[in-house]
Order: sequence, then C-alpha cells, then structure tokens
Amino acid sequence: MASSTPAPAEAYAAARARAAHPRLSEFAGSLPFGLDAFQREACEALEDGHGVLVCAPTGAGKTVVGEFAVHLALAQGLKCFYTTPIKALSNQKYADLVDRHGAAAVGLLTGDTSVNGDAQVVVMTTEVLRNMIYAGSRSLDQLGYVVMDEVHYLADRFRGAVWEEVILQLPEHVALVSLSATVSNAEEFGDWLVAVRGDTAVVVDEVRPVPLWQHMMVGNRLHDLFAETGGELSVDPELLRQTRELSRQDNMATWVTEGRRGRSSGPGRGGPPRSRGGIRPASRVTVIDRLDRAALLPAITFVFSRAGCDAAVGQCVRAGLRLTTEAEVTEIRRIIEKHTGDLPQADLGVLGYWEWREALERGIAAHHAGMLPAFKETVEELFVEGLVRCVFATETLALGINMPARTVVLERLVKYNGEAHVDLTPGEYTQLTGRAGRRGIDVEGHAVVIWQPGVDPEHVAGLASTRTYPLRSSFRADYNMTINLVERLGIEQGRELLEQSFGQFQADRSVVGLARRIERNTEALRGYAESMQCHLGDFTEYARLRRQVSDREKSLRRQGSAERRNEVAESLRTLRPGDVIAVPGGRRAGLAVVLDPPGDHEDPRPLVLTEDRWAGRLSTADFPVAVSTLGRMRLPKRVDHRSPRVRRDLASSLRNTGIVPPTPQRRKHGGGAADDPELAALRRALRAHPCHGCDDREAHARWGERHARLERETEQLRQKVRATTHSLARGFDRIRALLTERGYLDGETVTDHGYRLARLWGESDLLAAECLRHDLWADLEPAELAAVVSALVYESRRDNAPVPRVPQGAVTEALAETVRIWAELEQDERRHKVDRTREPDLGFAWPMHRWARGESLAQVLEAAERNGQELSAGDFVRWARQVLDLLEQIASVAGRTTGVGRNAHKAAREVRRGVVAAGVG
Repeated sequence: MASSTPAPAEAYAAARARAAHPRLSEFAGSLPFGLDAFQREACEALEDGHGVLVCAPTGAGKTVVGEFAVHLALAQGLKCFYTTPIKALSNQKYADLVDRHGAAAVGLLTGDTSVNGDAQVVVMTTEVLRNMIYAGSRSLDQLGYVVMDEVHYLADRFRGAVWEEVILQLPEHVALVSLSATVSNAEEFGDWLVAVRGDTAVVVDEVRPVPLWQHMMVGNRLHDLFAETGGELSVDPELLRQTRELSRQDNMATWVTEGRRGRSSGPGRGGPPRSRGGIRPASRVTVIDRLDRAALLPAITFVFSRAGCDAAVGQCVRAGLRLTTEAEVTEIRRIIEKHTGDLPQADLGVLGYWEWREALERGIAAHHAGMLPAFKETVEELFVEGLVRCVFATETLALGINMPARTVVLERLVKYNGEAHVDLTPGEYTQLTGRAGRRGIDVEGHAVVIWQPGVDPEHVAGLASTRTYPLRSSFRADYNMTINLVERLGIEQGRELLEQSFGQFQADRSVVGLARRIERNTEALRGYAESMQCHLGDFTEYARLRRQVSDREKSLRRQGSAERRNEVAESLRTLRPGDVIAVPGGRRAGLAVVLDPPGDHEDPRPLVLTEDRWAGRLSTADFPVAVSTLGRMRLPKRVDHRSPRVRRDLASSLRNTGIVPPTPQRRKHGGGAADDPELAALRRALRAHPCHGCDDREAHARWGERHARLERETEQLRQKVRATTHSLARGFDRIRALLTERGYLDGETVTDHGYRLARLWGESDLLAAECLRHDLWADLEPAELAAVVSALVYESRRDNAPVPRVPQGAVTEALAETVRIWAELEQDERRHKVDRTREPDLGFAWPMHRWARGESLAQVLEAAERNGQELSAGDFVRWARQVLDLLEQIASVAGRTTGVGRNAHKAAREVRRGVVAAGVG
C-alpha cells in the first residue's frame, strides 16, 4: 500500500512555498477546498505586489482571487473595494463576505443602498466607485485593492466606459484585481493593463472545472450532440438522420397546409398554425419531466422573453408539476417571508404574489428584469439552496449572478437584441451554457438545445465548438466624463488619459495592420510604375489624361441621363385621365390609357391600362424619351381597375380608338459629348502626347489602370488611419466645443453650470443640466416634477408604443419645453458631430405622477394598462427607482435653497414608499 506521506523533496518545496507566501497559506488553510493551479498562480502574484487579470470559464472559481485580495487588505490594514456590474451581484457578494468576515468589516454601496460605507471592505457597483473618484472622496484614503468582478463588462455599449474610467484613474499604488470570463484576446487586454497600470500578471485558464455535455432534445428523446467515430468527435449521425427526416416531413406538411389555405376562401378562425407544418418541439412540461427522470435538475431554461418565462411557469403549474417535498416547502415559505415581509399587504394581489408563491412552493420560478427586485432575490436564494429546481429565465441571468445549475436548456437559438431578431453568437452560447455544472456538486454539466424545424444540429455543434469571444472596448467620452476630466486634469491631461484607454489601444493596434497594408501597397505601386514606363515620354501623365477623358465622358453621360429623366418626369406630370399614350418597349409595349394621373410628385407614377388588359403604375424608367399624348378616350366616372370585366371593356375601347402607336424612338447616346469643349480639349491633348504613338501603349495602359486602382485603395486606407488615430481625443474636443458654446466650459475653466453638470450622472445628463439652467422646472410641484423628470430616464420597450397620456397643465407645459430644449440640443449635437441625446420618453410621466401623489400600486398599474402601456410591477419599481435617483441628484446639485431643489427632495420622499422602498437600505 502506497504511503500518503509526501517525499522529502515535495515537503521541502511545499514548505518553501508557504514561507514565500504566508498570507496565501493562511488564506488557503481557511478554505474547505484546495486551490486550483490558476487560482494559486494569481494569488501568489497578488501577494508579490502585482496586479492580476484572471480569465477563466464561468464557475471556475475566479472570485477566490478577489476574496484573497479582501484577505490581504484586512491583514495589511488597508481598504478593499469589490466592484460588480449589477446590484444583484453586489448584494450576493456582500452577503458572502459578511458570512466570512462579519458585518462590521463589510459595507455595501449601490445606487439605492448604503450599508456601513466606511467599512474596511466595501462591495459596490462600478458606477459608485467612478463617482467617488470624480468627487475626490475621502473613502479612497487607505485604499489598497480594487477587485473588478466581471471586468469583461467593459464591452457593454451603454455602461462599459465606466470600467475604463476607473482603471485609468485609480491611484497608481492601488493593486487592481480584474476577473473576466474567458475571452480570446486576454493577452491584448493584459498588455493594455500593463501599459496603464504597470506590472500586471495575466492568468488564463480555459479548462471548465466541470465537463459540459452537449445534447439536443428531439420530441421527448434526449440525444447526445456529438458522437465519437474513428477516434474523432462529430455530430451524432443518428441525430442528423432523425432531424433531417423530421424537417422533410415538416416542409411537406407546410406545402400541403399552405396549398389548402390558398384554395380556401379566407384565413381560418383558429389563428396562426401550431408550427410551420404541424411538427411541434417538446412542450416545456415534457422537457422538465424528462430532465427530472434523467436526474438532470436543477435546470435553467433560457426563453429570451419575459412573457415567455411567465407563461412557462404557468404551464408547469397548470400541468400539476411538483418538484419539492413538504419539508422543502416549509423552508421555501421561510425564505419567501424573509425577502417579502416588508411588502405592503395591499399590493400583494397586483404583484401576482400568490401565483408566484404557489409556483415557488412547487420548485418552479421565472427570472427576468420585469420582476420585482424582492421576487428576483428570493428566486436566486432558493435556486442556490437547491429548493427551486426549474427556472425559466431571460439572458440577464447569465450576467454574473451566481446561479449555477446542473443543466441549461435553450429553447431557441434566436433572440431579440432590441432592434431585430438575431442568431446567438458562439460567445453568447458559451456564456449561457456556462451556467451548467456546479463545482463540488455535479460530476458533469449538461447543455440541451430543443430541436424544432429550422434548427440544424451541425449549426449547434459550430456554436458549441467555437471559442472566439473577443473583448471589444466600448469606451468613448460623454458630457459628464468630459467636464470631470477638464475639472480634474485639464484639457491636455484629459486628452492624454483618453489616448490611454483600451478603446484607443485597440484602435491603434488596428492601425498597425493598416500601416502594413499601406506599406505593401506602396511597394507594389513602385513596381507598377516601373512596368508602365514608356521610352517616348511620361506614361504616368498620359495615363492621367486617359482617366480624365474617361471621367468626363461618364460625367456627361450621367448628366444626359439626369436631364432625360427630368424631361420624362415633367411629361408624366402633365398627363390627365383619358390620355392615350404609347409605352415604347418591354412587356407593356403598346397603347395605354391613363386612369389616374401622378400629380405633382417628385417620382410621378401614373396608373394606366394597356391594350392587353394590364393595369398598373409606370415610372420614368419605362420611357427613354418624354411622353406625348396621342389622343384621348372617354372613361366612366368610376373605374375599378381591379375588376377583370372593367379591364376587358376598357382595353377593347382602347383598341377601337384607331390610334396607332408611333415607331419607338431610339435613345440618343453621347450625352452631349460631341459638343463639350472640355472633353474635346482633353482628347486633343491625349492625341498630341508622345506616348499616344507607342506600340506598347495598351500594355502600359493596363499597368496604369492597376496603378490607379491600387492608388485609390491605398488612399482609402490612409483615410481610415487618419480617422482611427486620436479618434477618442477628437471626440473629446468636439464635446468640449459644444460645452464651451453652451456655457459649461470657459477654456480650461469649468463654469458654475459646468460644476452642476459634473454631478449629474445619466444618459441625459446635459439635457437635465440645460433644463435646470433655464429654470424650466422651477414652478413644478413635487409630483409634477417627478412626472417630468421621468421622461429623462424612462425608455419604452416598444418603438411603436401608443402616444402616452400625460397630466394636463403644468406637466404638459414643462414636458413640451423639455422636448424643445432637447430638439435645440440635438441640432447642436449634429453640428458638432457628437453622439446625440435620446429623445425624452413621456410614457412614464402619468404613472409616476399618480404614484408621487400617493395613489396605490394597483391604481397606477391599472391606469397604465388603460392607456395601452406594458408596465409590470417589476418594471414600475425599476423605473421609479431611476426617477428617484435623478430626483436626488437634482436635489443635491440645485440645493435646498432653490425651489426646484426643495421640490426634488420632497418628490424623492414621496416616490420612496411601498414597493419602491421595499428592500432598500
């Protein structure tokens, strides 16, 4: 039997490692598990005084490195800030650290929660830290470590710039711990961190701690996506055969169904078909039941639709699905009470509390952004505790919240991105399925794609096999950033800081590739120039003359074509009903009678009927020359050109008029070239050039054409380089020019209005500052101010939302003035070529006004529904809290001595009640 005692050499090496990293040994000894190699490497680098970037798959244990930074800070008497991208993740990490270090040592700061903010360890959203830096907060004193969890969030196009602002402006002595999902350009990101933060260790681990198995569910049968054949993995042949056969059957059924519909007198009364051809994927209840029997729960099913998530829960409950025991139900009720005990009893009905609770007691839940925060937090805790075994979620659940499952199910491989339905990318597929497999619990994780017509197993295999997930910066200057940079650093240092961003770093690297192409092209141009040399003269000059002749000829042809179109259009505008004209060519050639004249339109298209009974509109493209009226015929008062009988009778009358179509005129070519003096002079110069008589003239000319094409391409590359180099600094300068023009900057000096803008955070920061500057909101009562302010934060989920109803009187007038200021601002933004401020959305003004004047949640949501608005309780709370945040900012920057400041403070107090205040520290 082998001894478990390590060899002397191994024991000596371990002792030396402990001596070299005593803090890590102390930390590792407190953990219930051993450290993986990548965790140890990162922690050793941190203890040695380096910054670290850790890139590893979801669930690999990256946060252990962040927790070691907390351990080091506490041991060294320094502060540690642990930043996260979303409040839910901040709340979760705060709870974890309190369990480990005690409530006295740990604080929490988010947009709406402040707990023990002066603690040695503070968990916060990244925006809070950014605001601290700009405000010069004393909380930054004694700061030793900053952990940026989910740092790959800097690619987010709306909020990503905040991460780079923090990284660039943290004091140099602060050690930065960056934790990222697996990205394919980790080395590039690490190189940038070294450039801006100094010595940074890059630790990349691409091995999932729990292996992931890929499946497809076809009907109620679960297939492995891959099969091993000849020692290599490929898509399971049996799966391919079955799905292709089902697709063939579905296509046949579609053809038959559409044929029947085509022969029917109208659409059926049963609504849309169940699927394209009648073949349906497995139902949600069937999927969960199948996973349960295969011991593959708990599972997260990604649905990509809030309504779909809620409907899925309802389907499972109605089907009688139950995944819990009586003992578990008791514990579920306790956790529900812990999170929802402070919700007003009167609101429980409108919140859908009882239906939500019944589903939870069955072990089933939804998770999406439209839910009440307290409901989401309950679901998260119950899932982590293993009491909820089936969650139907939108993709927001994949953004860092610690909710691993044994299985992840994807109902579709298409999602709505806010503008269109698009296919999932390999990176998104990896991020979603990365939730499968719980470290220390599951031996393996499982990803299941539900097959339906149109889903190709080979496409799924491609998504599952691709590991390309590059991190792309979304950094760009905005108004608040610009004003704060000028105030803190001055113009030149502000520009230099922007030049150091990851966004400019990536842009400059792309310039390196462009510069290499320009260099290669320049070398090729020299070769082309040699090949077109002529012993009779300068062929470069001769080639330029040839291009000038060609360009002039094309210009004249375009000019002639434009003149012809204008002549034809003008002749079409003069037509009247009953005019008989000739269509000169094409399928409609022959006589035609005008039924409906085009009027004075830019693109005249008269409605005509031809002698072969065709009725339709013609355009300028149908006539090479101006149209002439050949005669007239009498028309009935009303002509229904859709009626076959009417078309037949009119066509017969047209043929009986005796009018004969003229011989078609041929289109004249040349476009005035024969009479153009400039073209004539160019042609004379060309013929007089010495190279015109060269025997190899055409061979030289071919090299000249290649030279010209490559020269154009090279110039385009040079323009791209000019546009890319210093692009962020140029954007900064354009914003400065606009802010100077509007009185927020005076050279290097920030004005009083500028200081106000510097303390307003949000997508519409400058618009809010402008409204305050012009005293647009000075006379509004608190509830009215809350309603008007909501237009700057609310964004409807539908582009085609109905025109919202808004409170009459002062609110309507203030909103109209706010929109007027926005329109003026947008014009300036267009002129200065900066990103434009989003138009105020009035869709939340009425609900916010009713809430701020004291109405119940039920009254507010019912009124919103009557107005045709889609507003769930969770959405209402989310938007109300954003309005509350902006009201508090306004109260702060305007001051209690002003009317708008006092009313903003009162409005915030009125909004912060009931479900809006529930769960907020």
